[in-house]
Amino acid sequence: MGSAMADVTDKRLLRGARTRKAILERAVDIASLDGLGGISFGRLATDTGHSKAGIQTLFKTKEALQVAVVDFAREMFVDNVVRPAASAPRGVARLRALLDQWVVYASTPLFAGGCFRAANLAEFDGRTGPVHDALFRDQREWLQVIAGELRYAVDSGEIADLDVELAVFQIDALLCAANTALRLGDDSAVGKVRRIVEGLLTAPR
Repeated sequence: MGSAMADVTDKRLLRGARTRKAILERAVDIASLDGLGGISFGRLATDTGHSKAGIQTLFKTKEALQVAVVDFAREMFVDNVVRPAASAPRGVARLRALLDQWVVYASTPLFAGGCFRAANLAEFDGRTGPVHDALFRDQREWLQVIAGELRYAVDSGEIADLDVELAVFQIDALLCAANTALRLGDDSAVGKVRRIVEGLLTAPR
């Protein structure tokens, strides 16, 4: 009897995990298009076919749902951009790989509305609370990844000494602008990203 009960419990947990994943996959697309404020239990119930009560049972509050969506989007970004680039040698090669993976992420795109962070940071930059903190933690971590490769490239002598913080700011602004251009159908943004970044990396010593 104990084994049968454990089997039932395992199946329920698996079903719950699948339901949660399906809901979050839909929610990140909504948030990339309409912002995190566009997510609601009712809309997700309609879009996924799950009951509103069931979704509320999983996430409790809208704020908890929004935080879960940010975390899920971060996991997807890491899996599709950061991890694939990690096989490249540190420094310039890995930075180029990161940007190549970002181009695929934004132009394919991974999320229906393009870059998830670009679609949501402005909505929460003047607020406080868990959603703001999750979004800006995610942004800081991404910029730290870029900064780490730039510092490594400078310290190892691969590229000329430069102001790493300024370069990271410039690259972040460039990627935000490229995301907007791609959403407007301007595919030339990809080439502009590569040319501008190469200009930073190949500046005279």
